[in-house]
Amino acid sequence: MGLLDVHPLTWEGLLCCFLSGIIVGLERQLRGKPMGMRTSALICIGTYVFIAMTGHISNEMTDPSRVIGQVITGIGFLGAGVILARHGAVVGVTSASAIWVLAAIGVVIGLGYPWLGVKLAVLTVAILIGVDIIEHRFEFLQRGVHRSMAHRQDRPWRPPQDSE
Repeated sequence: MGLLDVHPLTWEGLLCCFLSGIIVGLERQLRGKPMGMRTSALICIGTYVFIAMTGHISNEMTDPSRVIGQVITGIGFLGAGVILARHGAVVGVTSASAIWVLAAIGVVIGLGYPWLGVKLAVLTVAILIGVDIIEHRFEFLQRGVHRSMAHRQDRPWRPPQDSE
């Protein structure tokens, strides 16, 4: 095994994970969200390594598909860490969803479809940016969470007062 040999991984898979993470992470980082390029690339690469290595421990006694289930559970825990309650509203759900999608992209690449992973990253950013544009363009889509968040950001937060 040479210094540049990454078998059973592939350089193409690692490159596609890196590109996918950078594509999604750049959008998050430019918007000042809780995760950026570094975190996104590491999530994608880490998931890829787990899935790719699973193919090499598989035998009659093991079930490699269980690793995917465990990755989903672990990523759910990581995603929950970026969801916060701030000023009475829940924030970070979109970043948590992006973490989940990055793990799914790592699974896709680990299963042998590296460029599909990059395409999914581009689709993810298109959704993140496109839906934001649509929500800002049409006022009726600004109801609910978006309107109440804007209203709350205009006022300084104060702790609730007791009614006694």
